[in-house]
Amino acid sequence: MNNYKSGFAAIIGRPNVGKSTLLNALAGVKIAIVSNKPQTTRGKIQAVVTTEGFQAVFLDTPGLHSVRSKLDDYMKKSVDAALDGADVILYLAEPTVKLVRENAEYLARLRGAPVILLINKADKLKEEGVIQIIAAYREVYDFAHILPISALTGQNLDVLRGLIEKFLPEGPKYFDDDYLTDSPERTLACEIIREKALLLLQDEVPHGVAVEITSMKERDGRKMMDVEAVIYCEKRSHKGIIIGKNGETLKKIASSARVDIENLLDTRVNLQTWVKVKEGWRNDATELRRIGYNAKNIN
Repeated sequence: MNNYKSGFAAIIGRPNVGKSTLLNALAGVKIAIVSNKPQTTRGKIQAVVTTEGFQAVFLDTPGLHSVRSKLDDYMKKSVDAALDGADVILYLAEPTVKLVRENAEYLARLRGAPVILLINKADKLKEEGVIQIIAAYREVYDFAHILPISALTGQNLDVLRGLIEKFLPEGPKYFDDDYLTDSPERTLACEIIREKALLLLQDEVPHGVAVEITSMKERDGRKMMDVEAVIYCEKRSHKGIIIGKNGETLKKIASSARVDIENLLDTRVNLQTWVKVKEGWRNDATELRRIGYNAKNIN
């Protein structure tokens, strides 16, 4: 295929800046979970976008932050792995001058691939505000391009797709046209349940929550999937919060998750959930591997 382009685009930035929203918008379908809690994304999530002119493998990554646990270290290594193989880097930034210097510390570590700075939520700024932010970022890094966007409304995403095509190298397609993600259905179901927990739980609880699908079986002779999941938390006090009075919070988490899992699997789902306490799981390499975090990124 003459002049066809293909490659990897890493989406990076500080926590809670809209990286997963951007990934979903570019993919045209929900692949990465989204919440207003920092560190919602814990590992590298891949989405493949195929057009007539290019095929881009987008890599959503955890937010850039300091390392305080083995889980934090795992997330940092997920970012490093995405950057190592990237042909273009999409650096997503908040629409404020106040965070330019903090972002500059992360930008200074980037090497090799061209970096496109994306100023997200630009639809909330007046033109002079956008101009001010662009000028501030130009002083701290030599970007290949700077583009104000809105991942939520779609502002300038067509322009972004054109830029991505420009910076990708020529090459064949890595995947079939209908291929969307490398995440197994079981992993996506775990993430859906965790997303609903993030949306419903108090601020101190979500960082200590993990989800494991213990069983996923199709019923004989019926278009129905039986899914069993365990929600792990680090403290006994958190278990009561997750379950809620008379089990109401857990019911809301499961009910909301079931709808999205049915859409994912295109079948009816019977979802059963339990809550268990695993003290210190974020600092336990064995538990991290067992729950499903990539063993290569855990020491």
